[in-house]
Amino acid sequence: MYANDGFRELGRHECLRRLAKVPIGRIVHTRQALPAVLPVNFGLDDDGSVLLRTSAVSELVRAIDGTVVAFEADEVDAATHAGWSVVVTGSAAVVTDPAERERLARTGPRSWAPSPEEVFVRIEPELVAGRELVGGRTMYGVNPAS
Repeated sequence: MYANDGFRELGRHECLRRLAKVPIGRIVHTRQALPAVLPVNFGLDDDGSVLLRTSAVSELVRAIDGTVVAFEADEVDAATHAGWSVVVTGSAAVVTDPAERERLARTGPRSWAPSPEEVFVRIEPELVAGRELVGGRTMYGVNPAS
């Protein structure tokens, strides 16, 4: 993500493996020409696409359908100064194919705030990047503050 920052870079496969283990991430999009970040629950499809399930009439759907967004998820242990972060960047689109919607209704994520009319939003993983810090150790060695 940033060269020479002391963190270990994660490959695409490892990034997707880690994303599959956490239930919450953050969608980054544009609202009124400014960056907006919203926590969401999500799932991954077999191809690594990030899937959101939300109200069909939500402001989020109107804001991200047909746009490029970023999606970030992480896991952090503050006590050991360890953790990882993964960012997926790509086009977001409401799933409109009836067969695909039916499949996702069976296999996709469940909304934590269900609504009467829900849609699935797919974020294509065009760019996938991640990094990790293990136990306060960077690629430069032990953190001298520990």
